[in-house]
Amino acid sequence: MLSTSSFRPGLKIEIDNIPYEIVEFLHVKPGKGGAFVRTKLRNLLNGRVTDQTFRSGEKFSKPDMATTSMQYLYRDGSDFVFMDMETYEQVHVNEDKLSDKGGFVKEGKEVQVLLYKGELLDLDLPASVELQVVETEPGVQGDRVSNATKPAKLETGLQVKVPLFVNQGDMVKVDTRTGDYISRV
Repeated sequence: MLSTSSFRPGLKIEIDNIPYEIVEFLHVKPGKGGAFVRTKLRNLLNGRVTDQTFRSGEKFSKPDMATTSMQYLYRDGSDFVFMDMETYEQVHVNEDKLSDKGGFVKEGKEVQVLLYKGELLDLDLPASVELQVVETEPGVQGDRVSNATKPAKLETGLQVKVPLFVNQGDMVKVDTRTGDYISRV
């Protein structure tokens, strides 16, 4: 059992047999009355974010979740196709379920996936990934000082704002939590 005192971003809890991930939270101690916790929760089944308030000390159960390793094979229309590394079973996951995380995964790469009662719900991505720029305007020599950016399309189809000196074919490091450019590799 998990208490409101153990809340942190990324923690997964179960409310009414539905798994949620805590996006953000705030412990509030008003001058009058009992303390409470304001939270933003992301429903892991449909991706919707809701605001909810709980009394301090309220208890929640941990959802029946497991993490396993799967290989991302290819994209089939609006579905991502993953293969279980042990059973070689292929799993189709709609892009709506993965939200924007699908843009950080390269074909053939092994990723950690989150399963809830045997159904793939989410990807456990590293803090940053290295991807190749496939489409952008030509770089401008000497523009390393200004903070000007331009749009770039990466090999996974992800759109990122990059500095002016980045060229087509360059490898860039991208933060998976925010989708921001970090550096050129």
